Amino acid sequence: MDKIKVGIIGTGGISYCHIAGYKALDNVDLYAVCDINKERASKCAEANGIKHVFTDYNEMLKLPELDAVSICAVNCVHAPATIAALKAGKHVLCEKPMAMNAAEAVEMEKAAKESGKNLMIGFVRRFGNDAKILKDFIDNGTMGEIYYAKASYLRRNGCPGGWFSNKKLSGGGPLIDLGVHVIDLVRYLMGNPKAVSVSGVTYNKLGQRSHIKTPKTYVAADQQSNVYDVEDLAVALIRFDNGAALTVETSFSLNIKKDTGSIELFGTKAGAKLDPGLELYSEINDYLVDITPVGDTALNFNGLFENEVSHFIDCVVNGTKCISPAEDGVEMMKILDAIYESAATNREVILG
Repeated sequence: MDKIKVGIIGTGGISYCHIAGYKALDNVDLYAVCDINKERASKCAEANGIKHVFTDYNEMLKLPELDAVSICAVNCVHAPATIAALKAGKHVLCEKPMAMNAAEAVEMEKAAKESGKNLMIGFVRRFGNDAKILKDFIDNGTMGEIYYAKASYLRRNGCPGGWFSNKKLSGGGPLIDLGVHVIDLVRYLMGNPKAVSVSGVTYNKLGQRSHIKTPKTYVAADQQSNVYDVEDLAVALIRFDNGAALTVETSFSLNIKKDTGSIELFGTKAGAKLDPGLELYSEINDYLVDITPVGDTALNFNGLFENEVSHFIDCVVNGTKCISPAEDGVEMMKILDAIYESAATNREVILG
C-alpha cells in the first residue's frame, strides 16, 4: 500500500508536535511543508527530511499526489487554508481553534461536506490518557448525571507575544487560545451537549507585561508584532441543553501564585477532578470516600499529539469515525463568539 503523503502548513512550534506524530507512523510520508517564512520552512524541511518546500499553500495544494495536510498556521489562516485544501481534495487536520469565528467555521464544515474529505479539529486534550480514563468512568455510569463543571486554565505571565496578542491574527486572547482546550474537554466528557446560553466577562488590565524580568515559558516563534489588543482574562458561565452548566476562567496574565489548569465534574453519584491526576469523590456504605485510580492518571504530553495524528490517519485510511469532527469545532466557535459578545454587551447571550 502506498504511503499517505502529508503536507504541513505553518512551521511554528505546534507544527513540530504534528510532525513527530506523523514520523511515528510507518504508513505516512511527510511530503511537503509550507510557511510564509521561507527560511523557517526550509529549516523545518531539512530537519525532518521533507522534500518539498513552499511559501504559498495554494501552490503546495496543487500537488496531485498530496493526500492530507495539517494546518498549524496562525488562527486567521485556518479557515482559508482549510477550505482551499478541501477544495483541492485533501484531508485536513486543523489546529484549534477551528477558525476566527463561527461564520468561518460553518464555511469550513460546508467545504468538508461538499468535498467528501475528512476535516478533523485539533482538540488534542480528547486524546490524553487522563481524558480516556475519566471518560471510561463516566460512560460506565460511575458518576451518574453530570450537572455542573468547573474548568480553569490560568497563566501568571503567559502571553506568548507575537501573533497571539494581535486580535486580527488570533481572534482573541486566552479564551480562544487556552479556554478552548478546557471547554472542549468538558463538553467531550459530558457527551457533547450544545450550549443554549452564555454569560461572560473579559478584562485587559495587565497587557503584555514586557517589563517583567522573569523569563517566560511560552514564546511565539515570530515576535514581529508589537500589538497587544486581546483580553488578559476571560470568565464565563455556559448553560447546556441537557441542563448542565460550566464555569470557565482562563488567563494570559493574572496576579496568581502559579499557573494552574484543572477540570472538575460534579455528578449525582460522584465528582471528579483532573489536577493534574484523576481523583473521584463519592460515597460507599454511607461513608464519603476519595478514590484515586492506581497508576499514572495525569495528562501525559508524551504521546498526546501522536495519538491525535494516528487517529487522523486512521480516519483517512480506514474511514474510522472521527473523534473530533468539524461539527464539534463549529459548536465551540459558537460558544467562544457568544462569550466575547456577552462581554462586549454586558448581557447574557442566548444561542439558537
